[in-house]
Amino acid sequence: MQKKYVHGYDLRENIRLQDQASTLVELLHADTAYPAGCRVLEAGCGVGAQTITLARQSPAAQFISIDISERSLAEAAQRVKAAGLTNVTCQQGDIFNLTFEPESFDHIFVCFVLEHLAQPLEALAALKRLLKAGGTITVIEGDHGSTYFYPDSEAAHRAIQCQVELQKRAGGNANIGRELYPLLSAAAFRSIQVSPRMVYVDPSKPALVAGFTKNTFTAMIEGVREAALEAELIDAETFEAGIKALYRTTEGVFCYTFFKAVAIKPA
Repeated sequence: MQKKYVHGYDLRENIRLQDQASTLVELLHADTAYPAGCRVLEAGCGVGAQTITLARQSPAAQFISIDISERSLAEAAQRVKAAGLTNVTCQQGDIFNLTFEPESFDHIFVCFVLEHLAQPLEALAALKRLLKAGGTITVIEGDHGSTYFYPDSEAAHRAIQCQVELQKRAGGNANIGRELYPLLSAAAFRSIQVSPRMVYVDPSKPALVAGFTKNTFTAMIEGVREAALEAELIDAETFEAGIKALYRTTEGVFCYTFFKAVAIKPA
């Protein structure tokens, strides 16, 4: 179902994911909280970058955090332990072949996962089976098509498009944020609410300049350099010019939009 995680699993990507999570806590998760005693499935927890925030914000809820990557899951478990959290259980599993009983979760949380799947609708259907009637699913995804910046640069747009194309070839969709409502609707969820969460960065916001423009987005694009050149999607000179232009936006303006959807499984 999932061909390849286009960003890789190295230390640099681990750090990038943690930078992204810490930078975007307020924007993406301020309104996410679960009641005491409920059971929550975090589907695709990766290295636990979102897990820590979820568990801290809902200390009386119980989280089962699963991921297909044994390496990522080990990192997530280590982070959970280091944070002193006791309401999280990390467990290896494939979203399409989970062994939990039907309707065994009160809520499901999915963040930056559907973008990597060739069959996101089927993934939502598989997760829906595990959700109790009346329970909620929360889905968060980005959309690379929402990227714009000043000073503008054709080379930067071409470098970004390399990541979009590589993700597509790996079976994913870097522009999936705009599709959350139709996907959840097609999966027969109800009361779907989608809210765009724009990251706007200029020099008056130094934490976002460092945490998002440099260490999250530009680092992500820079990380596909070798794969993009190997696939002959771009020449080295243009790619380097694009990365240089993206770093130059730290002195200008950078915008990107995430989409957060919350929906209910009907009775």
